[in-house]
Amino acid sequence: MKAHRRLLLGVQRILLTSLIGVVSLVSFSALAAKPPAIAAAANVKFALDEIVTNFTAETGLKVRVSYGSSGNFVAQIQHGAPFEMLLSADEFYVQQLHKAGKTDSDGDIYAVGKLAIVAPNNSSLQLDSELTGLAQAVSNGEIKRFVIANPAHAPYGERAQALLESKGLWSELQATIIMGENVSQAAQFSLSGSAQGGIVALSLASAPQFTKMGRYVEIPQALYQPINQRMVMTPKAGETTKQFYQYMQSTAAQQVLKQYGFGFPASISDKHHLHQPKLRAPRPRQQVAEQ
Repeated sequence: MKAHRRLLLGVQRILLTSLIGVVSLVSFSALAAKPPAIAAAANVKFALDEIVTNFTAETGLKVRVSYGSSGNFVAQIQHGAPFEMLLSADEFYVQQLHKAGKTDSDGDIYAVGKLAIVAPNNSSLQLDSELTGLAQAVSNGEIKRFVIANPAHAPYGERAQALLESKGLWSELQATIIMGENVSQAAQFSLSGSAQGGIVALSLASAPQFTKMGRYVEIPQALYQPINQRMVMTPKAGETTKQFYQYMQSTAAQQVLKQYGFGFPASISDKHHLHQPKLRAPRPRQQVAEQ
């Protein structure tokens, strides 16, 4: 009887050990197969979704992209978020990460962003590249709500506020300003029909998802600080992320970005080095809290 019990206990131990081994193997395989996490500025969503699809079709590799404001992503990475790569809407934020020792390099510029003034289909706001229609509407008291992204952590919001200030419109518009958490949300608010208009990223304003909701006009780049969109890998980057980083610099990826209204640096050296402001000293921006 005792021998039979010992045999039964031995079989149970073998089965339990085998089960633990199988569970561990499955868990490890699932973890190893999980695509790397990438953080990206909201304004690049439509273009990047297409680029990721093309990358996966060409290589068989997958990445997971989260979209939001660049400033918020910097704070998350500084506090240990498992992102392997950041595609920022402004090189300022990549520079901040690099200075904090969270990246091994200062990355590369992957696109140059542009601003657009937009208005929903039900708005009487006249759109033009010099904002004279907006100035006239402000003067007539016709603007009740005007939308930009939050300048505290969204580069396109910061550029929009600076542009309105340079045009002498900020003080009168400020009480009407509605802020989106990021530029994608600002585009949705601008064209929802509840505001007279807004200033957002051209890459969003020109996307089919938004052109059916309203109108847009590109604002000349000479009127605002350059929006150099810089990407960088974190020390967590694996082989798939490294391949995707290289793919973002390919002709195929740049063609997609161009279709969505992005520009590019004039030379390879411009693409790598951090730029100094060309128009005036940069506005003070919210520093992201250190760890």
